[in-house]
Amino acid sequence: MIVVMVQTATKAQISMVESRMLSLGMQVQHSFSGEQHLLIGSDGSPTLGQSLEAMPGVERVLWVRQPYKLVSRPVHPEGTVVWAAGRPIGGKALTIIAGPCSVENEAQIREAARIVQGAGGNFLRAGAYKPRSSPYSWQGLGEQGLALLQAVKQDTGLGIVTEVLDPRQIEKVSAVADILQVGARNMHNYELLKALGQVELPVLLKRGLAATVEEWLLAAEYLITAGNPNVILCERGIRTFETYTRNTLDLAAVAAVKNLSHLPVLVDPSHGTGKWQLITPLSRAAIAVGADGLLIEMHPQPEQALSDGEQSLAPDKYLALLEELKHIAAAVGRELP
Repeated sequence: MIVVMVQTATKAQISMVESRMLSLGMQVQHSFSGEQHLLIGSDGSPTLGQSLEAMPGVERVLWVRQPYKLVSRPVHPEGTVVWAAGRPIGGKALTIIAGPCSVENEAQIREAARIVQGAGGNFLRAGAYKPRSSPYSWQGLGEQGLALLQAVKQDTGLGIVTEVLDPRQIEKVSAVADILQVGARNMHNYELLKALGQVELPVLLKRGLAATVEEWLLAAEYLITAGNPNVILCERGIRTFETYTRNTLDLAAVAAVKNLSHLPVLVDPSHGTGKWQLITPLSRAAIAVGADGLLIEMHPQPEQALSDGEQSLAPDKYLALLEELKHIAAAVGRELP
């Protein structure tokens, strides 16, 4: 149950509602939606909701059956639009975030940014910190990579999307990034999620390697209950018995989440397939099924990439993909800037 207070609700009115909910045996958490105070009850029923609705300062009561409350569609029926770097994510316009897996050197990241900007893109993705399965694999440039991203941002005006691995990195990464990415390995890192819930920047939350849709939405709930409503979901494939592709891109989950939640959903066909040849057809399918945009790995020279070159589009193929997506977007009533 979610009790939505009016914007002018006093502390005394909020306290009275909380006391009433506690007396009914509920556990109560506080959150905010814009300027409105929310009280989230651990249980409840429509009958109890009616009694709370009659209390001073209460605007309405929502009865949410799902364990995830604030990300559920009933809270925000029309869908949320998250703003990052002055651009909307969600709504009618599609968002394309593109760039290399990691920042490798100045020439590489500047060339990638030039390609993204030249194609009309708004966001450059690249990792300064890279979580890798092997301790011997390329781990990223760290703070040097952040400095290069900052320089590119100043020169191009592109929004920056990059991953944060640890709560201790949040301050440094937030000084550069416009969207903070939580990778699949960290979706279950609840201490990181709670820390990111206290920042104002949007968070791109990737689905875990073997996470169910409910676990994914509950991870988003951690961010919102901690105070950050600017959450963007990203389907990036899950681990199944199939070995031909790197992961199994679950487009059914995209359609399901658009029905269950009001949050915008992006799709990462690069990690979802692990093969550059499959990125274009899966991108087309993602837009057709209702995704709000794509997260695509594009490298100026994929054959020389220090990580994920096999799942990165070359510049010419990236530009060709954007042309194809214009037709898909128009067919489903969306716009590709």
